[in-house]
Amino acid sequence: MDYESALDFIHGRYKFKKHANLDTIKRLLKELGNPEKSLKIIHVGGTNGKGSTVSYLKNIFMAEGKTVGTFTSPFITRFNERISVNGQPISDDDLVELVTTIKPIVDKLDLELAEDGPTEFEIITAMMFLFFSQQPIDVAIVEVGIGGILDSTNVLTPVVSVITTIGMDHMKLLGNTTQEIATQKAGIIKDKRDVVIGNVNDEAMEVFIAETKAKKSALYAFDNQFTISNLKNTNRWTQTFDYEDDQVVIRKLESQLLGEYQSHNAACAIKAYLLYKKFENEDASRDAIVDGIKKTTWPGRFEKVNELPLVVLDGTHNVDAMNQLKKLIKNYFSGTEIYIIIGILSDKNYMEMLNIIGSINNVHLVLTKFEAYGSRQSADVDQIASSIKSKNDVQVIDDWREAIANVASEISDDDMILVTGSLYFISDVRKLFTNG
Repeated sequence: MDYESALDFIHGRYKFKKHANLDTIKRLLKELGNPEKSLKIIHVGGTNGKGSTVSYLKNIFMAEGKTVGTFTSPFITRFNERISVNGQPISDDDLVELVTTIKPIVDKLDLELAEDGPTEFEIITAMMFLFFSQQPIDVAIVEVGIGGILDSTNVLTPVVSVITTIGMDHMKLLGNTTQEIATQKAGIIKDKRDVVIGNVNDEAMEVFIAETKAKKSALYAFDNQFTISNLKNTNRWTQTFDYEDDQVVIRKLESQLLGEYQSHNAACAIKAYLLYKKFENEDASRDAIVDGIKKTTWPGRFEKVNELPLVVLDGTHNVDAMNQLKKLIKNYFSGTEIYIIIGILSDKNYMEMLNIIGSINNVHLVLTKFEAYGSRQSADVDQIASSIKSKNDVQVIDDWREAIANVASEISDDDMILVTGSLYFISDVRKLFTNG
C-alpha cells in the first residue's frame, strides 16, 4: 500500500454514518490492544476555539521540554497534520504503516457489523491512539471532532477536560438549543477529573455545573476560577493580556493570535496546563506559559499570508465565530478598507453570517464558491447576494481564484483582503500563498 492508497481507504469511509453509540470504536480499539489506555491526555471540546486552545497547550508543554502529541481536525494544508508530534505531522510512511495495520481489522468488523462498520473518523481516531502509544510522548492533547457524548475520541479517560465555547453549530447532530448542545459537549466530562470551562453563557454553565456535580468533578470556569484582564493591541499583529487565578498571576502575556476570544482560549489552555501539572504532582513553569503563549500560531486563524497586497486568512464557519470576527475587525482594523472574499458551506446559517459581517462600514463583500468535501456543497451565492443586508455593494465571483486576482488588482496598498468562511475553503486558498 502506498500513501495515496492509504488516504483513499480512509476517505472512502465517509459514507458510513455516525453511530448511535461508541461500540464500534471500542471494538476497533480493543482489537488494537486499547492503545488509548497507555496515554496521558488533555481532552479539548467546544464549538469554537478548540484548535487554538490545543495549539496554546502544545506550545506551553513544548516550552518546558515535553514531547507532545496533538490530534486536530480538519486539516488546513495536508491530512498528516491531524496527527502530529511536537508540531510535526505524521510521516507518509508511518501513516501507511498504521493503515496497513488497521485495514484488516476494519475489513473484519465490516463483515461482522455490516453498515455499522468503522467510519472515517473512527479509523482516524484509532490511528491517532495507536501512533501516540508507539511514540515516546509525555502528553497527548486530543481535540473532539463534533459534540462529545458520541464523538469517537470520547473513549479516553483524560487527566483534564476542556470545553472552550458553546454556540449554535452542527444543530442537526447536536440539538437546536444551547442546553441540548451543551449536554452533548458535556459528554467529555469524566468521573473525578478536573474540567475547564471557557466563556459560555448561563444556560450552558447550568448544564456543566449539573454534570460535574453528577461526576464529582471539579469545575474551573472562566471569569470565576480564572480570568484575563488588560487586553491590549500592542501593534496590529500582537496583543497582550494578564492572566490570573488562585495559583498564579502573569502580567503582559503576549500572543500572536488576535481577538478577545483568543485570549479566552489562551486562558483555558493555561488553566488546563496548571491542573495537569497539579494532577501529575509536577511543578508548573511560569516561563513555559509565557514562552508557549508567545510562540503560538494557528494556520487559518486571522493568519497574514501576504504583505502586499495584505492577505489574511480566517476560518470563520458559524454565527458565533462571525460575531467574534466582526468584533476583531471593529477593534483592530476599523481604519482599513477590508475586502472579504467568503465561501460558506450550504448547510451553515450563511445568511445570518453574511448579514453580520456585511453590516460593518469598512467591509466590502465578495461571494464565491469552492469545492466542498464529500457530499457537502458550497452555498449557491448567485441566489443570495441580493438578499444580504450590507453597508456596501456585494459582488459575486464564482471562481475564487478569479475573485482574489480581481480584488488584488483593484485595492490600494492600505487595504486588506480577508479570505474567510469554511475551513475547507481556507485550506484551498492557503496553498496559493504558503508552502504548507
